[in-house]
Amino acid sequence: MGTLLTLLIALAAATLAAATPTPTTVVAALDRAAHPLRTVEPGGDTRDLRALDPMIGDARVVGLGEATHSSHEFFALKDRVFRHLVEEKGFRTFALEAPWSTGLRLDDYVLHGKGDLRRILREEFQRDYQWWNNSDYLRLLEWMRAYNLRHPADPVRFLGDDIAWTGPELYDAVTAAVDPELRARLTGLYAGLRPTVATGTYIEQYLAKPYAERRKLAERADEALELVARAGADDLTLRNATAIDQTARQYAFDVEDPAQLAAAMRYRDATMAADVVWWQEHTGTKVLLSAHNNHIGYVPDDPAHYPKVQGAFLRDTLGAGYLNIGLTFDRGSFNATGQDDETVRRWTLGPAGPGSNERTLDRVRHRDYVLDMRSAGSPAREWLLGARPTRSIGTAYPDGPYDTALARSYDVLVHLHRVEAARLRDR
Repeated sequence: MGTLLTLLIALAAATLAAATPTPTTVVAALDRAAHPLRTVEPGGDTRDLRALDPMIGDARVVGLGEATHSSHEFFALKDRVFRHLVEEKGFRTFALEAPWSTGLRLDDYVLHGKGDLRRILREEFQRDYQWWNNSDYLRLLEWMRAYNLRHPADPVRFLGDDIAWTGPELYDAVTAAVDPELRARLTGLYAGLRPTVATGTYIEQYLAKPYAERRKLAERADEALELVARAGADDLTLRNATAIDQTARQYAFDVEDPAQLAAAMRYRDATMAADVVWWQEHTGTKVLLSAHNNHIGYVPDDPAHYPKVQGAFLRDTLGAGYLNIGLTFDRGSFNATGQDDETVRRWTLGPAGPGSNERTLDRVRHRDYVLDMRSAGSPAREWLLGARPTRSIGTAYPDGPYDTALARSYDVLVHLHRVEAARLRDR
């Protein structure tokens, strides 16, 4: 009897061991599911990107993330993917985590050649948005303008979906669009809200205002929006007045209160999602949405500070019409400030540590690759559903890593072996 019991125990242990995935079996399964990327640089042969096409399917909005806010390879890949989606999948809008009014200036440039592109980037991308004034996005916007010169009847567009700034030209456009008897009232409501200084200075000065004053300004912006709506303004005027209201509301939270700070972050992500949906519905274009992994994803990296993120709001609204692509990297560099100062510096990280998602992802035989996590076979799928430390770096460093279950946060994953800090302009 003892011998039989011993044999049964040994058999059970062997069965359990065979069923427990090992790093080697996980990597082998990832190998089978991964599609190699030839390069992240735009131009040339794009046959390697065709693997993305069935993954994207009929999605109307595709979120494409980044694991840092300032690495060249992430920006270059977005340029390359957008060009491919324009040519092969009928996408026509590139959306960026940038203010609505900034997006309108850049849309005017790519559509009509209006303004000096370098000056627009210099004026608009300050402080929180300085990361977007880089050589990669300059190249993308120049390509968009050139594309529109060749295809004037079917142009590509640019959208800004963020809310930390609304330029003075929108206040002026909204005021000019209403009847003369309403203009004085609207001008009075916008006093103290309409910027008279540069983007970065405006944001800093507004944040320095007492909480009570920021609340009053938000109430006035809301009153102005109601006035414009009652006046029967056209869709674009009403949308621009909404953008002004969104900016004022974003600053009407008490950021010294942790609960209100979290509510402010939730409001921002909900609003960015709503802006993308409005644009997609009103233009009828398919949208490639560029933002940080923590915005385009479904599950926040840090739920205490980001209760619900843009990708989750988009999934709620669009369902299968939204798909997201997360980005990871094993090693390399990026630009960021320190946590306690505003000095931008280049940070460099070595290979990802043991136990991290990136450590296993980088063992796949391809240097850079794309992976549809929804259809990955066992045991890769089970591994992708588990939470492990993952790099997610914002505008300041140190930041993270955060425990992330990749397949719960993203539909598709792009892993890059190495990244280098982006080349920022006007510095």
